[in-house]
Amino acid sequence: MQSNYYTISEYPTGTPSQDVFKLKQQDLPALADGEVRIRNRWLSVDPYMRGRMSGVTTYIEPFELEAPLEGAAVGEVIGSGDDRFKVGDKVSHMGGWRDVAQLPADGVTALPDLDVPEQAYLGVLGMPGMTAWTGLNAIAEMQQGDNVLVSAASGAVGSLAVQLAKAKGGVVVGLAGSQKKRDWLESQGVIAVDYRDKDAATLSEDLAKACPDGFDVYYENVGGVCLEAALNNLRVGARIAVCGMISRYNDEGPAPGPANLAMILIRRARMQGFIVFEHWDNYPAFLKDVGPKVAAGEIDYQETVREGLEATPEAFLDLFKGANTGKMLVRLG
Repeated sequence: MQSNYYTISEYPTGTPSQDVFKLKQQDLPALADGEVRIRNRWLSVDPYMRGRMSGVTTYIEPFELEAPLEGAAVGEVIGSGDDRFKVGDKVSHMGGWRDVAQLPADGVTALPDLDVPEQAYLGVLGMPGMTAWTGLNAIAEMQQGDNVLVSAASGAVGSLAVQLAKAKGGVVVGLAGSQKKRDWLESQGVIAVDYRDKDAATLSEDLAKACPDGFDVYYENVGGVCLEAALNNLRVGARIAVCGMISRYNDEGPAPGPANLAMILIRRARMQGFIVFEHWDNYPAFLKDVGPKVAAGEIDYQETVREGLEATPEAFLDLFKGANTGKMLVRLG
């Protein structure tokens, strides 16, 4: 059997162009004991993948040149050399950016038994949802009545973060760059603020108007002027959970830090970065908390879907243009 997959032959600088990605084909070897062969049905593209295209080891190894790219995927088992899986099982794994994956069974997980669409395990019930839940609960230790600010608030992570925060009863403000995204936030009872083409001073004023009492929690996805404006609007004892800084991912050189970092001292705030994979032991608790809400329709999650394996590079690059509402997904036939 053959597998079609995307790879890169060099590490790009700055914003990657689409011709960085090469679609190739390989013959899969015979299925060995302990391996599983999966026909992918849904692929995930995520901003963190840009860091793996830098050639530098951060919290995760870079992509290997000329090898299949990797990412979260959901598919159906079509061949199994492991007793834990049988043909027809629906599973998730990290063999994305390809139509057929052949992987060690230890890296494959059966989908939980919840009445939700299978692609939900790449979004609201997958890594992005787990990231939102972990940042608010384990890192920021969100409390009842906290005022919460979320950047990239209509994205895959932010859209769940604002809903979880809203359930705690405080004022919730979301930063979003398009009217459509702000309309969705407002439909959730979230105060929506436009951050596009604003300097930190202007955005700081807008946040102060949106929530004059200031924020107990800031969920950071963007960095740049969003972080600087947020620092100006912290309450004493505020907590900042940093899961990403997408504004910097394509920078070709060092970016300046916020000019008002002293606000962390003045407000006695705590700012902590986190990698969700290091908290994955809490996934069952997350699924127990959020899964039934998703199944019952109590969580409004958004998806942006592109069709076909060939659409994967464009779907990935569109993340950096803000072209997605909610989770960006690629559906295979």
